[in-house]
Order: sequence, then C-alpha cells, then structure tokens
Amino acid sequence: MDMGLQVLGNDASPVVPAMLYNPAKMPAFSRLCLKNGVAVVVVGFPATGLITSRVRFCISAAHTIEDLDKGLAVIDKVGSEVMIKYSQPHSRPDSTSSAVKQKTS
Repeated sequence: MDMGLQVLGNDASPVVPAMLYNPAKMPAFSRLCLKNGVAVVVVGFPATGLITSRVRFCISAAHTIEDLDKGLAVIDKVGSEVMIKYSQPHSRPDSTSSAVKQKTS
C-alpha cells in the first residue's frame, strides 16, 4: 500500500522507519496513533539529525493480518492529519488507465 509516506530501510527488516522531518510532528503523530490503538516509536535529535526525525513501526510475527490492516489504516489516517505525506502515491505497474482500456476495447 503506497500512502505517500517516505519509508526507509530494508524490506527484510521488521523495523519500518518513515520520515517525519519536523521534530514538532513527533508527539502529535505518536499520540494520535496511540489514541487509535497503534503504538509507534518516534526518534529525533540527538539520535537523528535535527530535521531527520522519524517514526518506526515494529512488525512482529505475532501480528495478525487484521492487526496489520488496522495499523496501516491508522497510519494512513494519522499521516494525513499530521501532514507527513511527502511523496506522491505511485500507480501500480499492473493498473491501466481508463483511457487506455477504452482505446484497446
């Protein structure tokens, strides 16, 4: 799911960092996620550069598909509220625009 967050890290890692950049957004993002039932870890200066604060999502084998779906929904909602969606969502390679579909039909 591409939500517009700038995500760093390795696909094989259970820790998924996403950039917040603005340190003032750290407490808001953390509190809103927790209020919606999702615990996150926010990291800022001096552990990161002053304007490279981030949030880390820790995924576990104990999480169910429903847990992950709920987490993604909350992260998407809170990301919009706190305005940390710095990337434009990408279209999927398998998606075809309606204009192309009409032309080939």
